[in-house]
Amino acid sequence: MPLRINDKIALEDWEMTEQFVRAGGPGGQNVNKVSSAVELRFEAERSPNLPGPVKARLRRLAGRRWTKEGALVLQVSEERSQARNREVARERLAELVRAAFVKPKPRVKTKVSANQKRKRVEAKKRRGEVKALRSTPST
Repeated sequence: MPLRINDKIALEDWEMTEQFVRAGGPGGQNVNKVSSAVELRFEAERSPNLPGPVKARLRRLAGRRWTKEGALVLQVSEERSQARNREVARERLAELVRAAFVKPKPRVKTKVSANQKRKRVEAKKRRGEVKALRSTPST
């Protein structure tokens, strides 16, 4: 079943691989027997559904979770249930991809106005005059 990101984009099953491993934490002896943690691997670089700029933003958002091969690896072991961990991993992947679709606002460089520069210089001059008055008079 494809993972829906928005109305136009869905990630196909062949782009994701899931591997179940043993998880630590609560669960008693069950933890030692059942592989409930999930490792979701999304082949982002090979995905035909994601445009180039989105892939670049996703790489930046993923950080250490991005592999050299261009895959995004998410590890989830929060829940005791394998099915719930799988759902959480897929939700996190969808949220990351949605965040990558948001274009950052371009930074608009601001300029200090001439009036502000003039005020700053005048204030410095006034301060200098005050300090000059403190000095001992020269003979």
